[in-house]
Amino acid sequence: MSDIPNLAGDAVLMKSDPVPEGSLPVFGIDYSKPESRNSTARDLIDGMRYMGIQASSVAEACDIIEEMRAWRGKHISELEEHERKGTFDEEGYQKTTIFLGYTSNLISSGLRDTLRFLVQHKMVDAIVASAGGIEEDIIKCLAPTYMSEFAAKGSELREKGMNRIGNMVVPNDNYCKFEEWMVPLLDKMLEEQNDNAAKNGKDALDAGTPFWTPSKFIDRLGKEINNETSVLYWCHKNKIPVFSPALTDGSIGDMLFFHTFKASPHQLRIDIVEDIRKINTMSMNSFKAGMIILGGGLIKHHICNACLMRNGADWAVYINSGQEFDASDAGARPDEAISWGKIKADARNVKVYSEVSVVFPLIVSATFASK
Repeated sequence: MSDIPNLAGDAVLMKSDPVPEGSLPVFGIDYSKPESRNSTARDLIDGMRYMGIQASSVAEACDIIEEMRAWRGKHISELEEHERKGTFDEEGYQKTTIFLGYTSNLISSGLRDTLRFLVQHKMVDAIVASAGGIEEDIIKCLAPTYMSEFAAKGSELREKGMNRIGNMVVPNDNYCKFEEWMVPLLDKMLEEQNDNAAKNGKDALDAGTPFWTPSKFIDRLGKEINNETSVLYWCHKNKIPVFSPALTDGSIGDMLFFHTFKASPHQLRIDIVEDIRKINTMSMNSFKAGMIILGGGLIKHHICNACLMRNGADWAVYINSGQEFDASDAGARPDEAISWGKIKADARNVKVYSEVSVVFPLIVSATFASK
């Protein structure tokens, strides 16, 4: 030691402060132990808890989801009539209102089956999805999406009438089938809108007689598709509202555009104002509010903004691969939402930096599907 220069020795061998009391060592799963093999999803999550990096964030996300699911308040019989506005469990106790948001690529992928499981078993209370997250669910009931490659050349796919979504492809024929299914339904919905206006003694073009909203429109799609593989079917069946404030941003928008020429001068009306009142009121009436947001952009902010109306969510789980350095809402961490009042200052929250399809099946297996 005497041969080491003092400057280098002080720099490299600098004495540490005592480790804070309660600090936990980093460790992972030792697969040399028999009990670590053939483990359950819950065992795997517990083994990831002190790995560090994103493994620990995944375990934290599971803990938060379990906590928001487990919370129970008063029984409905203990509440005054005007207090019975939130969500209740099957035994009549107040429970957390869970808002789930997802982007369209997740419905295009096989994660659709995981999302369908959640609504089939009434494990969430409201959904916000992009337009593609609505139409792709219906289209997959009519014809399958196929595996491809990220490197598949766009110009060659275009010549073959194939539309690439990452490493998946959707044949153009699927959208033709969607149009064939959709147009008669749009005709029927317009007829119902006009009948409703007539019953009120007003002309169908009267701006004072809105009829459809995005959530009502989506509920009707779920009813009409009548297919148990569909997320929207189970949302309709279980009365779970699906909000999509940018409903026209996709193939549905194309169909509505084409329908205006066929339907002119009477056109289908979809009122977004009634829906923003509906989701915000749902948030304000919730006893506790939890957010599970898969992806970013519109679906993320729409839920966060609804929770602002109640001064913030009580729990929040973000899963996306976005970074915060461009100051986009998509990449923003939960702490930024706290500054806006969209998540409570004392709320448990986590952002898992991951592509959703990699981790969400594991999270669901360890939480929603484990009991």
